[in-house]
Amino acid sequence: MAEAADFQGTSPSPARRWLRRSGALLAGVPLLAGLLQLPISTPASAAEKTSVADATGSSTVDVSLDSLSPTAPTDGDTLTVSGSVTNNGKQTVTDAHVGLRVGPSLSSRSAIDSAAQRSGFQPGLDAQEVGGKYVAKFSKLAAGVSQHFSISVPVKELDLGSDGVYQLGVSLTGRTAAQPWDQILGIQRTFLPWQPEAADTKTKTTYLWPLISTVHLTAETGSDERQTPVFKNDDLAKEISPGGRLDQLLSLGSDLDVTWVLDPDLLASVDAMRDGYQIRTEDGRTTAGKSQAVAKAWLDKLEKTVQDKKVVALPFADPDLASLAHNGKDVTGSLSHLKDATDVASGTVDTILHVKPSTDFAWPADGAVDPSIVKVATSAGADKVIARSDSLRETGGLPYTPSAARPIGGGTTAVVADARLSTAFQGDMTKADTSTLAVQKFLAQSLMINLQEPDEQRSIVVAPQRMPSASQAQTMAQALKALQDGNWSESQDLSAAAKAEPDPGATTKVPPVSAYPSSLRKQELPRSAFEDIQDTQTKLDNFQVILTDKSRVVTPFGRAIDRGMSTSWRGRASQAETFRNGVKSYLEDLTGLVHLIEKSDAKLSGRSATIPVTVQNNLVQGVDNLVLRLTSRQPTRLKIGDGPYDEQPIQVAGEHSQSVKFTTSTKANGPVEVVAQLYTKDGQAYGPEIPFEVKVTEITSTVMLVIGGGVLLLVLAGFRMYTQRKRAAARQAEEEPEDGPEAEGVNKDTDGTVDTEDTEDSENGPEGESAEESGADDPEHPSDPTPDTAPESTDPSGTGERVDR
Repeated sequence: MAEAADFQGTSPSPARRWLRRSGALLAGVPLLAGLLQLPISTPASAAEKTSVADATGSSTVDVSLDSLSPTAPTDGDTLTVSGSVTNNGKQTVTDAHVGLRVGPSLSSRSAIDSAAQRSGFQPGLDAQEVGGKYVAKFSKLAAGVSQHFSISVPVKELDLGSDGVYQLGVSLTGRTAAQPWDQILGIQRTFLPWQPEAADTKTKTTYLWPLISTVHLTAETGSDERQTPVFKNDDLAKEISPGGRLDQLLSLGSDLDVTWVLDPDLLASVDAMRDGYQIRTEDGRTTAGKSQAVAKAWLDKLEKTVQDKKVVALPFADPDLASLAHNGKDVTGSLSHLKDATDVASGTVDTILHVKPSTDFAWPADGAVDPSIVKVATSAGADKVIARSDSLRETGGLPYTPSAARPIGGGTTAVVADARLSTAFQGDMTKADTSTLAVQKFLAQSLMINLQEPDEQRSIVVAPQRMPSASQAQTMAQALKALQDGNWSESQDLSAAAKAEPDPGATTKVPPVSAYPSSLRKQELPRSAFEDIQDTQTKLDNFQVILTDKSRVVTPFGRAIDRGMSTSWRGRASQAETFRNGVKSYLEDLTGLVHLIEKSDAKLSGRSATIPVTVQNNLVQGVDNLVLRLTSRQPTRLKIGDGPYDEQPIQVAGEHSQSVKFTTSTKANGPVEVVAQLYTKDGQAYGPEIPFEVKVTEITSTVMLVIGGGVLLLVLAGFRMYTQRKRAAARQAEEEPEDGPEAEGVNKDTDGTVDTEDTEDSENGPEGESAEESGADDPEHPSDPTPDTAPESTDPSGTGERVDR
């Protein structure tokens, strides 16, 4: 905030103003008296004062302030300050004691900053000791030795005046052998907020309580029905286990009145663990996770905690808005990922926690904004941007810290978180003194905001670091508990803060792009990251077209793509690249499970033939909407179908293959390169093409004539064999004897007498044939023991005989 706001506001009453002025005058009396006495001081006194001055800035003794209770005391309380002193010098410190120094009251927020930065004792700025019995004494403090102390003093002994923020110094006074007089050898400063009675007008304070983690889930899932998730490691189980970072954030936040800011990816990741999960080991294998019960318990506790509480859901995986604005918005499709991540957020939180979150808030890294970031942040539907006051700085000279809500144009509201309060708990909070100082400074700044304009109520927002450590969360909770129990602040949720009436004098101009911090710009995702993401998205789009159950692939990969844009990758460029490459590689492995089987070179003889091509599907689900194209590189020599190529639709069940045959026709001899390629139905190539060579051998007309003649001869030979066999069978049937008188050639009359006929041609056969001609080849009848005619015999034939020729 502009430190015109450092001027303290008017006190509630004239009487209080008079008391403050009187107190200031009285406080100046001892200092004035001391100055008047300097010329007449004794040598010993002068030496003591010189040693004190010499000790200014000294670190001879380290004073550690480990606890201060109560953090914001009221009337009747007893203040207890505990800690330790460590002698960092080489000489033993003797006659030492630890004392408290209270005052003076600080007048502004910047005065608090200055007091916190001072080191060493400074006379005039550091008050006198409370002294008396309210000290812790040490007879000696050896070199390198630490000793504990604790001082308790009634608040009434501190002489606190009007409401305000007071310096509290804890100092060690002692002597050394080299300087044997009392001197301040170490001091630690902190702040004592003093508001003993409830303020007439309290500041409304909104504290964001983030439950955000790094990316844990991969895109990989099991092939089982449930699609068992695979995690990068088991770090998330450690975070949600008892004592882990997220477990402590949940436990601490459950006792506070805060606005919960959730990354839906964290909820989805823990939810994925509940029913069993796998962990990817360093050697590339997977092993079963064992924290299902822990995941269930954490989610159950979170669900109970956030009921009836204000819940804000960031876009899924908390995308880096500044990286998108500066490096990704010109990469095709990048902004659509932000819209998708925003749409998924509400459903994820509602499904897992059964609460309806607000999704209209965008939170750039560290609240740093410029016009391009605001434009990207609101492109997905958010109309409120959580900025920070060290980015959207006050330029109007206001003497106070204005309310958080600012209209910045286009219907967008910037909710400006206070930078001092938001960064109060960064750094190492594992040390008790660091934590204690942070709490007291936080409370001091909060009270000072209220004292600036005690009659004007303002809404202040605190947006701490996105992923506080366990020790940071503990310190935050301690401070917030004290604030909520204090007398100057009351809790308010984020939506109410965004709706608060804006201060007319507050800055509403968003700083230019050139004002964006270079330290933050160096942490951004580069343009190449968004190009990689879009390349993966294109591969996913082509792949899902062929799937019969798209959800098994689109959902896990869509969420993995969102994780590749996460704000958690800031400052971890190599890890981010490894994650993106892993997502892309796994997608390529899956798409490669649907592929063409490699073909060897083939030979074709003749004018036509078929070429088989096989598609293998090793996915557990079926694929469809694929087209297989076979293309001839020399269609004048070899045609596929009726042209240079032919296509056939492909549909293959899970873990099966399908062979497709293409008809070809040849025109000339010689080798021809043929290419098989899968395409999606929208014309996108799927997988690599498979080339192979077909050697065409055309059969000539002479060869065809020879082959035809040979076939004809075979047919004729077969027919001749058939006819010969048929004639032989008929002849055999004729030569077989038959029963009856006609078999002997004798004709009988009806009365049984033999009818013989004399003829002139009795010696000739029918048609005038001679006996030699007609019967030379006929066999003799068995009834003729002698030849029918015997040329050598002159005897006449017997009466009544007839020779049948």
